[in-house]
Amino acid sequence: MLDGYSSNLVRCANVDKGIIHGMNSHDCHVFMECLLPISFSSLSPHILNPLIEISHLFNDLCSTTLMEDDLSRMEQNISFILCKLERIFSPSFFDSMEHLPVPLVYEARLGGPVQYRWMHPFERY
Repeated sequence: MLDGYSSNLVRCANVDKGIIHGMNSHDCHVFMECLLPISFSSLSPHILNPLIEISHLFNDLCSTTLMEDDLSRMEQNISFILCKLERIFSPSFFDSMEHLPVPLVYEARLGGPVQYRWMHPFERY
């Protein structure tokens, strides 16, 4: 990645405990869009493929141009992707946060590209 694209993610990772903490929202987006498929690439394909699919969904959703066909495809695929993830992870993993991507495609259809909506009002001008 480019220098300054995200904060120093090494500081957020605790290898001994196996946890990631202290990431800001942009770091979470960088992790979900770019690093998720790379970091779990050693997993078996039935686990890795849904993670790659959710990563591609976030990457497509955050693109600067949104096509109507792509939004329709994303809207159909998000429920299948979440079903695949629910088969992999335990039910205790899924709370309300894991189901938040479902309405994001609908919001993108109504509001347009997310770079104008996912920022504070003073950053828009």
